[in-house]
Amino acid sequence: MGLSYALREEGYGVTTCRDTVSAQKKIKIQDFDLAILDVSLPDGNGYDLCREIKKVSDTPIIFLTVFNEESNVVKGLDMGADDYIAKPFRLRELLSRVRTVLRRAGGDERDIIRMNGLTIDTSKGIVMKNGTEIPLTALEYRLLQTFATNRGQLLTRRQLLEEIWDAGGDFVNDNTLTVYIKRLREKIEEDPQHPVLLQTVRGMGYRMGD
Repeated sequence: MGLSYALREEGYGVTTCRDTVSAQKKIKIQDFDLAILDVSLPDGNGYDLCREIKKVSDTPIIFLTVFNEESNVVKGLDMGADDYIAKPFRLRELLSRVRTVLRRAGGDERDIIRMNGLTIDTSKGIVMKNGTEIPLTALEYRLLQTFATNRGQLLTRRQLLEEIWDAGGDFVNDNTLTVYIKRLREKIEEDPQHPVLLQTVRGMGYRMGD
């Protein structure tokens, strides 16, 4: 549960299976960008599940296990696993491994921006919040992308107006910018009245939180 929560907070969509049987059903009906497999499962083991996954797809695989002997590492890698991490592990280390494996597989990172449960796929123009796609207008998307690519930096209202001017075929002025900021917060913030992602710097402009 903790690992699933942490991955969702990083913006990943997560499907959790507690045993081999439920995992077998999922891999038959759903495509995945990455599989994280525990070696020890209630009704089998991660190695058998790895074999089944590799029969139907090239899904990258990371093994988790309390056993860190060289034989287990070699066995997993020989079966086609992409990485192997022994418990207990630091969460940041696992997240780093996930990013690395996805990057090698060509399914992530260069076109992906992640922050606090929000994922922006710039190659597809898709925005996800906690794994669920959120609909944005062209102007809202352009505004969010501007903030995300300048994350942590103060952007004045004038800079924002220059960036999103006529992005969706609409006239944008200072007043409409205020409206779009409000709408965007309603879609991306957990609590729009107390924004964490899109912060106001009074008298100066806005900043996308780190």
